Amino acid sequence: MPTIDDSFMSDTLDLCCDLIARPSVSPDDAGCQAVLCERLSAMDFSIETLPFGKVSNFWARRGREAPLLCFAGHTDVVPPGPLSSWDSDPFKPLIKDGFLYGRGAADMKGSLAAMVTACERFLQSHPGHRGSLAFLITSDEESIAIDGTRKVVDVLNARNEHIDYCVIGEPSSDRNLGDLVRNGRRGSLNGILRVKGQSGHVAYPHLAINPVHAMLPALSELCAMEWDRGNPYFPATSFQISNIHAGTGANNVIPGSMEVVFNFRFSTELTADIIKTRTEEILKRQGCDYELEWQLSGNPFITEEGILTKAVSDSIFALSSVVTTLSTGGGTSDGRFIAPTGAQVVELGPINASIHQNNEYVSVVDLDRLSAIYEDIMVRLLS
Repeated sequence: MPTIDDSFMSDTLDLCCDLIARPSVSPDDAGCQAVLCERLSAMDFSIETLPFGKVSNFWARRGREAPLLCFAGHTDVVPPGPLSSWDSDPFKPLIKDGFLYGRGAADMKGSLAAMVTACERFLQSHPGHRGSLAFLITSDEESIAIDGTRKVVDVLNARNEHIDYCVIGEPSSDRNLGDLVRNGRRGSLNGILRVKGQSGHVAYPHLAINPVHAMLPALSELCAMEWDRGNPYFPATSFQISNIHAGTGANNVIPGSMEVVFNFRFSTELTADIIKTRTEEILKRQGCDYELEWQLSGNPFITEEGILTKAVSDSIFALSSVVTTLSTGGGTSDGRFIAPTGAQVVELGPINASIHQNNEYVSVVDLDRLSAIYEDIMVRLLS
């Protein structure tokens, strides 16, 4: 049971506390999905567990008709770090001054609890609703995201099971619940550049090849290049170097090699292949001995304004008087695996100010308000 200084409890808050108390550090689910499946089974959802490797996933569906509205999310959380950095145990939910504290409170066990309780109320009031409902839940979003949503989507694609609308519970909000909703994400392309030189004494540079000096013009060109100008949905593509390593640490040794780690966050104006080609054209002009390893985390996706975005923004305004802004900012999410199937995808969840930080928290009032918004979205799309 949570530590409480407030007598107020709700079904959503109670379920969220139950989930937080389970230390589901990615990719360990720690029993969270069993709790969710029990609640969904009671609502006549058909549950299909889909484990891959060490990752727990499940697909739950109620109904066979279109349109299919899917709630998607993850039970895994990032590590809490040193417990001494927290004011309370990260896996013992604490309710204090109107906020619920604990790892996963905002990202994203609060959203999962709100989705479940929203479905419970919706089905009680709309037992004969049109279409179908589904949940796609993984324990591999905060980690490498290989055996989670990506694999479940492959299963669905193989049997031609199509999601029409998808609401992901990522903590999208900025200052007020619902003020910002993600309707897309930029693509993310990582590169590891390894440059081979010849080490030597700094006093005899003619006897060495300094890989840092050799590649600086290319790196400067990559930093200065205008890759695109973005579009109405996306900012311009950005290139950022995140790590450079060369040398032994001695101040009198020319390094024999250099490693540069970098990332592109790119818009729909470009493709990963175009970025790779342009990058390698620049690197090759330097005439250096190098290797370049690429890793595509996800392509950009966008859900243009339409049925789903209108239902979401209308629900938020009706229940909280907040005007929603659609955004494609932030990092990557599992939406990158679902959107390519043709589904309309949005991300709507709590305020994200404390995610991945010590003393992560969510507003108790916002949990119930979020559940009400999820319920109203179902009413607008399926009744």
